[in-house]
Amino acid sequence: MSALFTIILPVFLVVGFGYLVAWRGWFKPGAVDGLMNFAQSFAVPTLLFASMARLDLGSEFRAQLLVPFYAGAFGGFAAGWAGARFIFRRSGVESVAIGFVCLFSNSLLLGVPITERAYGSDALTGNWAIIALHSPMLYTFGITVMEFTRARGTGLSAGRVALRALSGVLRTSLVIGILAGLTMNLLMQAGLVMPQGFWDAVDMVARAALPAALFGLGGILHRYRPEGDMATIAMCCAVSLILHPAITFGMAAALGLDVAGMRSAVLTAAMAPGVNAYLFANIYGAARRVAASSVLLATGLSTLTVWMWLSVLP
Repeated sequence: MSALFTIILPVFLVVGFGYLVAWRGWFKPGAVDGLMNFAQSFAVPTLLFASMARLDLGSEFRAQLLVPFYAGAFGGFAAGWAGARFIFRRSGVESVAIGFVCLFSNSLLLGVPITERAYGSDALTGNWAIIALHSPMLYTFGITVMEFTRARGTGLSAGRVALRALSGVLRTSLVIGILAGLTMNLLMQAGLVMPQGFWDAVDMVARAALPAALFGLGGILHRYRPEGDMATIAMCCAVSLILHPAITFGMAAALGLDVAGMRSAVLTAAMAPGVNAYLFANIYGAARRVAASSVLLATGLSTLTVWMWLSVLP
């Protein structure tokens, strides 16, 4: 019970505070959008830049950590896509959007603060390794599958569709922050030394990222009201909160992943779908209500399911 109050509740209280002030009209929609633009376009990419620049690339990018997490993620996509297509009889485009909801966990805005509160800042190295691949890999996969689904019957070449998907991924601010940080990491290994004042400035912006993003996330969630499609939404919540971390936990145990890696992988997998899942659906105008409601309901339900996973983890 103590984990619920000391680890999980503070994070969701910040989200809830943002939701409350948006609901009461004390924080206007324009202000919410401005805050989220600052967080997602500048502060969070800066946090990713700093984390990637300092990550030990040799020791953290290991198969025992990454394979279980991403096997769970792609397993979640397959389950969500198949359920939408064959059980709920959705179109191909809507099925891809619903699969993406089940694929894209909120690894950064929820996974990092909960892991840090549970196990300390030194426990985040596994999280950063997962996050380094998270947006680039999953956006590339989701956009590619969606573009090929939409292009079916149009005569567009596979190369043209793939190029469109890749260009879309490389323009996202999170991916730019990750790639810039990895580039800095390699330059520092080659002997580049940046002045301490540079890192102090980077850290000042990075420290604002998670509080601002969590508060803004509450304001964004206020806009998403659960309406209809409850069976599909329930499936998305179950896949995101139970199936993805269960696959990750089972594979990590089978591969002999160490305790620190197990904690990072399973807790990251156990996070609710991120707002980016809704943004993906919104870009393509497909299953927006399912995506928005799944993000909202799964975020609320995760206060209990994350507590369960914390009790299971060593």
